[in-house]
Amino acid sequence: MKRSILTNGFKLALRHWPALVWVYVLNLLLARLFSVPLSSQIAAITGNSLYSQRLASGFDIGVLAETIRKLGEGPGSAASASYFGTWLYVAIYFLIIPGTLFVYQTDAPAKLSTLLHTGLVYFWRFVRLTLVSFVVFGVVLGILFFAQNHWATHVDNVILGRPGAIAWFAGYLIIGLVAAALRVYFDLVEVYTVQLGTLPPLEDSPAQAKLHRRIRKTFLPAWRTLRGNFFRAYFVFVLLTLLGLSAVIVTARIAMHSLAQPHTWLLFLLAQLGLFVMLFTRFWQRGAETVLALDYPLAAPAILVVPPPEPEPEPQPVFVETPAAPEGYSA
Repeated sequence: MKRSILTNGFKLALRHWPALVWVYVLNLLLARLFSVPLSSQIAAITGNSLYSQRLASGFDIGVLAETIRKLGEGPGSAASASYFGTWLYVAIYFLIIPGTLFVYQTDAPAKLSTLLHTGLVYFWRFVRLTLVSFVVFGVVLGILFFAQNHWATHVDNVILGRPGAIAWFAGYLIIGLVAAALRVYFDLVEVYTVQLGTLPPLEDSPAQAKLHRRIRKTFLPAWRTLRGNFFRAYFVFVLLTLLGLSAVIVTARIAMHSLAQPHTWLLFLLAQLGLFVMLFTRFWQRGAETVLALDYPLAAPAILVVPPPEPEPEPQPVFVETPAAPEGYSA
């Protein structure tokens, strides 16, 4: 009987909640660290502009547009800090996510030391996997965006009004749905990559250890699992994605209408609540995909088989024929 990946993934994410908390804390620290130059630059712009007076009564889109334009023209301190923060975030991602998938599959305690140690073990495997996913995403989505540009041109020339807007939006909706399917597949590849590393080796040898690090061994099992469970895996992924985006949109909308309130810490807590819910839905997705992969685990003998070396031939005894003594010879 197939388990419900939605409910069991939720339980898995709750059972290992420290992993979620650590990721949230690290994201918060990075955001605080690398937003200081940007905050100073924005304060310098809004503090010397008549547009800033509009912020006294609420959110103003004109102030936002003018600030973004000025930031692009000014010195690159905020931009360079943002780029460095992005790379640091990616490095932390390669450390935390493998550790999270590891504790999800092994029920190990989600300590920070466990997450970081496992992340170091799987670091380069996830780097290689990310590069492969970028290539696949680039090729597939590049083709779709090329077709979308032609479709949008055709819509502008043929269809007008609301039907044209709906047809234009439908093209981007298809691109988003295809991107979600690719994301589900590579999430399963990541789960199977960690699962492959946890399989016990058949023998203690360098060849067996190398097989545990081959990410290409996980592409076909992930494809088979997704193909056999596509609709429920895809439905759960899209549902949780929409749930997380809805939480961010609702809290952001409330925050925009509360910018003029005197108690800004309530605004901060509200915004962080939306981000935390979105982050939890992502961990919920990881839990659901882990449950699915555990229901269809990798078969160790089918993957970790190394042909034994051929036995060396046993030495054959050598018989030396003694020549016969000549006639009339006596010792």
